[in-house]
Amino acid sequence: MNSYVNMGVGALLGTVFVLMSVSIASEGIFHSGAPEKEGFAIVAEETGGEAAGGEAAATVPIATLLATADATAGETAFKKCASCHTSEKGGPNKVGPGLWDIVNRPVASHEGFSYSAGMTTFSEGQKVVWDYDHLSYFLEAPKKHVPGTAMGFAGLKKNDERANLIAYLRTLSDNPAPLPTASSEGADAGAAAPADGATSTEGAAPADGAATTTEGAAPAEGGATTTEGAAPAEGGAATEGTTTEQPAQ
Repeated sequence: MNSYVNMGVGALLGTVFVLMSVSIASEGIFHSGAPEKEGFAIVAEETGGEAAGGEAAATVPIATLLATADATAGETAFKKCASCHTSEKGGPNKVGPGLWDIVNRPVASHEGFSYSAGMTTFSEGQKVVWDYDHLSYFLEAPKKHVPGTAMGFAGLKKNDERANLIAYLRTLSDNPAPLPTASSEGADAGAAAPADGATSTEGAAPADGAATTTEGAAPAEGGATTTEGAAPAEGGAATEGTTTEQPAQ
């Protein structure tokens, strides 16, 4: 056999041997087994059950927050948005759409901006508008409120900062939208309750000297009273003043 062929085959086999040796050695040196205890456990956020209900109950309505919001402070908070959005009238689209006249504007409707599929779906054909509630929920947790949105923003978790920003966004309009009114839930219940000092008459005893009636029966004609549970003897008469009247049989 040609000596050159022998040398080539020998070199090839030598290279294969070296590579296999390196692979085996590396596996032995760098191999690591699974840890006995996890270093960090990721806990998924609960979205249902009593825990979620308690969290929802603790949320302060945006209408309540806006009652004391500071639009000037909100302008400062807007600096977090300015890298992706413009605030001036007729401002160009950037990474995100312009926010002039954003309050009550239909979702995914800004001219010339290409919205994500998630935002387009959320808009329901631009039937949904950016009212105060939607703005608050979205700014608090964008990807939670609008799944699939391309907005890469962690959100504003502090109620006052979020309300201040929304109050500032409201000013970005020639005709700012009216502020929302706080929910009247609970007011109706309060109106139904007796006034201070008043008491319910249901089940209460009549005032001294007031006439009483037999339960389930009308009082005798002429204003006569009968004792509850007692009936006049058949054929007898019930007396009232100086007149007598035959009771119905």
